[in-house]
Amino acid sequence: MFVAFDVLHRYLRARGYDVTFVRNITDVDDRIIDRAQALGIAAGELAERNIAEFHRDVGALGCLAPSHEPRATEWIDAMVGLIRQLLDRGLAYVVDGDVYFSVRNFPGYGKLSKRRLEDMIAGARVEVDERKRDPMDFALWKSVTPEREAAGEPAWESPWGRGRPGWHIECSAMSTSLLGQPFDLHCGGEDLIFPHHENEIAQSEGAAGMPFVRVFLHNSFVRINEEKMSKSLGNVFTIRELVERLPAEALRLFLVSTHYRSPMDFSLESVEESFRALVRLYETLARADCAGARAPAAPVSLFPPTERLEALVAAMDDDLNTARAIAVLFDLVREINRLLDGGDVAGATAVRRDLAAAVTVLGIGERRAEEFLDAERARALAAAGQTAADVERAIAERAAARGARDWQRADALRRGLLQAGIALEDGASGTTWRPASWGLDPSGRKGGRR
Repeated sequence: MFVAFDVLHRYLRARGYDVTFVRNITDVDDRIIDRAQALGIAAGELAERNIAEFHRDVGALGCLAPSHEPRATEWIDAMVGLIRQLLDRGLAYVVDGDVYFSVRNFPGYGKLSKRRLEDMIAGARVEVDERKRDPMDFALWKSVTPEREAAGEPAWESPWGRGRPGWHIECSAMSTSLLGQPFDLHCGGEDLIFPHHENEIAQSEGAAGMPFVRVFLHNSFVRINEEKMSKSLGNVFTIRELVERLPAEALRLFLVSTHYRSPMDFSLESVEESFRALVRLYETLARADCAGARAPAAPVSLFPPTERLEALVAAMDDDLNTARAIAVLFDLVREINRLLDGGDVAGATAVRRDLAAAVTVLGIGERRAEEFLDAERARALAAAGQTAADVERAIAERAAARGARDWQRADALRRGLLQAGIALEDGASGTTWRPASWGLDPSGRKGGRR
């Protein structure tokens, strides 16, 4: 979700739109409170820990910082004000210090998910409470007893007594306070369509008497073996675990290689294939640097009106078709290599300017080429238990064995390095090495084959 809509954010900016991007944080809810109590720490401490980890992960994935990142606990007054409006309009009611939204009093309930109220049943996130007038009514404010507050449950003052907001009202209050109503785009996973986004619509439109959002965008799930990736199923890979093996940028490339509304089948092999494609991109950029076909001095902030980028614009305008846009990006990579093969540095430089624009939008290939390649060489050496000096020494030994026509020894040295993940390439200027996991280099050679 965060990567898909980061690309949307980048693309809108590249097309010249003034974008205000709000990414809100729920730092108080039932699950945070339950987990904090199980750990024996304050809910706020747990929230801070998770927020720090979230920032690290989305930063590693190349997501741009939002314009605003409100936290629910900082907007309690706005939530109380919104609940008051709903009570004044007869769309909410109070029971023993709790406040509920009355779904039957809002005629449009179900319009986003296209569900009829009569057909709905209480789902996993619908609380069962006999005090509610309708099973589908949802909590706007939850009372907190002195005993629960003394045990560490957060609470704030309200006209209905001490308590805390419900999950849905948090998002409505923060988004409309910062973006106004209606605002243009509301993004999230498809699991949020019902009940979360449906409830946001009901309470926001019920309070203000006007549309909430112009367009919703929902991404599909990541799946493993055709099952949704979820903590409850125990089939989750964390970003932290993956970046110990591969650069986070490889994971980002994998994620944007599928249309955001299509289910994504995750496998380590697929991410590794994305890594090899990423290496080809960076090796091409390094090759272009060496040839003098350098990138623009500053990042390309707006799409240049070139014919080569028309296909990428068409792909992104077609419901954010990043899969097709990635194909265009690698078409540009191949074009740069073709021009460099023919000695056309000026032509390669022009294509690289267009590639820089595509890179800025997709968030793939933004690092300095040699910096990326050096870091991945170091990672490969560490995984192989080797140092650069070890590899150079083996190359020198192999060269000596070849000079002595000891082909068996030369092949054994090459195979030993290959088994450790280091591939050798023999060329006119001598023997070089590259991690075997990198696959083909930009000129089509494969490590260990020559």
